[in-house]
Order: sequence, then C-alpha cells, then structure tokens
Amino acid sequence: MDKACLAILSIAFLFLLHYLFSRHGGGGAKAKGALRLPPSPPGIPFLGHLHLVKAPFHSALASLAARHGPVFSMRMGSRRAVVVSSPEHARECFTEHDVALANRPRFASQQLVLFGGAALTTSSYGPYWRNLRRVAAVQLLSAHRVAGMSHVITAEARAMARRMCRAAGTAPGGAARVQLKRRLFEVSLSVLMETIAQTKTSSRAETSADISPEAHEFKQIVDEVVPYLGTANKWDYLPVLQRFDVFGVRKKIMAAVSRRDAFLQRLIDAEQRRLDEGDVGEKKSMIAVLLSLQKSEPEVYTDTMIMALCANLFGAGTETTSTTTEWAMSLLLNHPEALKKAQAEIDTAVGTTSRLITPEDLPRLGYLQCVINETLRLYPAAPLLMPHESSADCKVGGYDVPRGTMVLVNAYAIHRDPAAWEDPAEFRPERFEGGDATDGRLLIPFGMGRRKCPGETLALRTIGLVLGTLIQCFDWDRVDGVEVDMAERGGLTIARAVPLEAMCRPRAHMRDVLREI
Repeated sequence: MDKACLAILSIAFLFLLHYLFSRHGGGGAKAKGALRLPPSPPGIPFLGHLHLVKAPFHSALASLAARHGPVFSMRMGSRRAVVVSSPEHARECFTEHDVALANRPRFASQQLVLFGGAALTTSSYGPYWRNLRRVAAVQLLSAHRVAGMSHVITAEARAMARRMCRAAGTAPGGAARVQLKRRLFEVSLSVLMETIAQTKTSSRAETSADISPEAHEFKQIVDEVVPYLGTANKWDYLPVLQRFDVFGVRKKIMAAVSRRDAFLQRLIDAEQRRLDEGDVGEKKSMIAVLLSLQKSEPEVYTDTMIMALCANLFGAGTETTSTTTEWAMSLLLNHPEALKKAQAEIDTAVGTTSRLITPEDLPRLGYLQCVINETLRLYPAAPLLMPHESSADCKVGGYDVPRGTMVLVNAYAIHRDPAAWEDPAEFRPERFEGGDATDGRLLIPFGMGRRKCPGETLALRTIGLVLGTLIQCFDWDRVDGVEVDMAERGGLTIARAVPLEAMCRPRAHMRDVLREI
C-alpha cells in the first residue's frame, strides 16, 4: 500500500474515532451499566471484536460460545451483536420474541446487491415484506406450485445424468471424472429459469464438456457476489472502508450486480414481449404474473420489486440447493456403506431395469431422506441463518438485547450440540430413522419463525430428486481413492473449500434406461 493510501486511512480513522467518541460517550456508559448484557470476549478499542472474525465465521463463533456461553455479545465495529448457540435460546428467539426479532440489519454490501433492502430476505418486517412473501409463496413456493414444478426438476436431473453417462462412455475405463458443483448449479438454475421465466438454458450438443452459457454466466456472478454478503464481511462494519473503498469492494460488487441485473432484465423483457403478443399459455410464469399485476397495481408491483424478487429467488435457489447436494455426495463418498444402503433402497423401491426415480417415489425412500437430513444438520446451507435485528428491547436467556442489536443464531453450532446429538460430528443418517425426525431436538437449516425460508419445500424436492438420480444411475468412487477433503469455506453459505470431484461410472442396468429418456 503506498503512502497516499496510508495517509488517507490515518485521517479517516481519526474521523472515525471522533464519531465513535461523540456517539457513545457520556450517557452511553450509564445506559450500558443499567442493562444486563450477555457476556462478551475481550475486545479492543473501537474495533471491538472484529479481530475475532475468522473464516469460517460460524465455526469461530461456535468456539467462542464454548468459552462464553450459549448467549454472548460482540461489538462488530460500531454494531452490537448477540450470538445465540443453543436450541432452547433459539426457540426463545423465534417464539417469544419472533416479532421483535423479525427485522433485518442493514449492511452496506447487501444494500448494493439487494436493491437497498427491497429483496425478500433483507426487507424490513412490515406490509411490504408481507406482500412480497405472499407473492413468492403463492406464485412459486407453495406446495401446489412445487408439485407442478416436479416434472421440470425430474427432466433436468435426467438430462444431467444422460450427459454424464455419455461422458463416461468416452472416458478411459468407462468412468468419468466430474466436478459436481457446476452440474448441480446448472440443474437448479434451469429449473428456476423455466418456472420463474418460462424459458430454458441454451440447447447444446448432448455432451458433458461444459455447462450451458447461462449457467456459466450466472455461476460466475454468484461466485463474485456471495463472499461479500456474509456477516463476517468486515467492510460492512467499518464506515471508513466504505467511504474510501480502499480495497475496491464497492467497485467489485457493483460490477457483478450490473451483470446480474442485465441477465435478469433479459428474462423479464422476454416475458413482457410474450405478454404483449398474447403468447402466454394457461400456466403463466411467475414473472408473467407479476407483470400482469403491475398493470393494475403499478405502485405495489414496481420494476424494482419484480427485479428484487427475481434476484432473491435465483440467487438463493441456485446456490443453496446445489451446495447441499454437493455436501451430501461428499459425505456419501467418504461413507461408502451409506451410499450402498441408499442405492439398495432405491433399487428395491423403484426397480433395477424399468425406470428412473420420480417425485412419487420420494416419500417411500426413507433412508434417502435421512441422508438429506443428516447433511442439513452437519452442513446447513446458511450456517448462521440470515441475521436478525431487534426492533424492540427484549431478553434472551435472561440477558438484555437492546433495540437495534444484530442477533445471529448459529444453526451450525446448534446442530452439533453434544448435549442434543450423540457423536455430533459423525455422519450418521440412521439417527433420523423411525419416529420424529428430530426427537425434540432442533433442526433449523431453513430458519424458524416468521422469517423462515419460504423455499424449503422446493429445496427439499430438488435435492431429493437430484441426489436420488445420481445415486440410482451411477456407481461412485473417490478420485485416486483419496478421502474427500471436507474443509469449509467461509461466507453467507457453507460452501466447500475445494469443489468436489469424483469418479462416476454408469451402472450397467441403467445404461439402457438413460438412453431411452
């Protein structure tokens, strides 16, 4: 860093100190003394506990909870945060204080990416959010709509399996080395494109050489944006970094956002043309429904609202489902006995020669559901859920949580609580067999309460069909027999540090079935 930058940072830091002193001086100490705040690790002046923000953040917070208790507080720059890491206190947050904690904190990075808080996941709790959630739930995420989407998910999963089968047919020894995340991402994107925008990814030769141009483009955008959206992004807590943008964070975010908005605008424009030309079938896409509603209520269904909802659904729907399926395959590769058990269950329920897995088979595949539950327990897609913010003073675990406090619920730590789960770090799908799935324990990969993720039904349907197809159609091996590295990467989602690569060989009795679909 050159001297000019250092000088700018020094001056800016002095202004920041002045701001913090003037804001938190005087009466602030008295107010703090009147509250019973949660315990806190040692901090440093002005920066608070930002020096403890390490990747992966959910794991660092779990370690802090082991030392400071299931409810502890942190000072993230100028922002106060409370971290909740136990099932009983999470239930308290989402039952007794569900309304008080229904707001979202506003981060500079999220404002840039998610239309100034207009997106479903980040909008403030109130009439606007309720209307947005209703539209998403009715037009895309209801059980009825998801059931209608099942044939799309099935078709995309089968197309992926067919391309992988052809790739294996040309590979030495009949086994292809595949990087699964790219293929899984494409399936998720293709499903959303067809149901949200009534369009498909570009057709290409039936080969596994690469994913579609649309999937490649959108995955690049997601990969560039997601690292800046997590609660561990220090840029969000230090106004001086935002003002001078020394590290070019704002520039990088805006470049990716511009490309994403152009991608989505193409889909919206195409739907508008179809509406104008009357080329719309009985079953409208979600975008077509929104554009129709815009004509009667333009003040509610604004261009920004439509774009924000699409961005939210595409961003969350592609990354989380593909990541969860990738983790499930990683776990099965490291536990071949579980993989064989899941495969045998599908063979028994579906047969070994006649057909591929369908949505109607899923309720009968109990062990497959156990594998998915255990994957979501160990690797919840959003390990800290989405952050909440208190809109009123409340108490959690007997401690005061003042209005305006950010509340982080560490689902990762709750799912690995040794008081609730036997051998919590072990992959053991059998723990979910028989009776209630959680047996009174808390499993919250999609959150809880009013702000629970509305896409749970669609995500579970997609993961079940895609994972079931991969298990049914192929025999899987680790590359060179080496155990899969399960290292995690920090961020909003719990992605793998290294994308999963594996060897897939079409099962002999499935080759003809794959050729016929």
